[in-house]
Amino acid sequence: MKTIKVNMHQAKTSLSQLVQAVEERGETVVVCRNGRPVARLVPHTGESLDHFRRDPRLGGVLMEDPSAPLPPEAWPEAQ
Repeated sequence: MKTIKVNMHQAKTSLSQLVQAVEERGETVVVCRNGRPVARLVPHTGESLDHFRRDPRLGGVLMEDPSAPLPPEAWPEAQ
């Protein structure tokens, strides 16, 4: 797949054409600010994201849900 690099101004003025390149040709667009990549536009796969899935790089360690409430025994005793 081809990667297109554009600066912020170019991305703002040609967003429709950039989206068309992603949509029709599967290209990736990297948006840069001051020459440094800050965002990426990629084709949508239709898959839902599961942010709490097991990461194979961690050897199957299950990442816990950071927004889950703590059990009562995890709270310190009231003073």
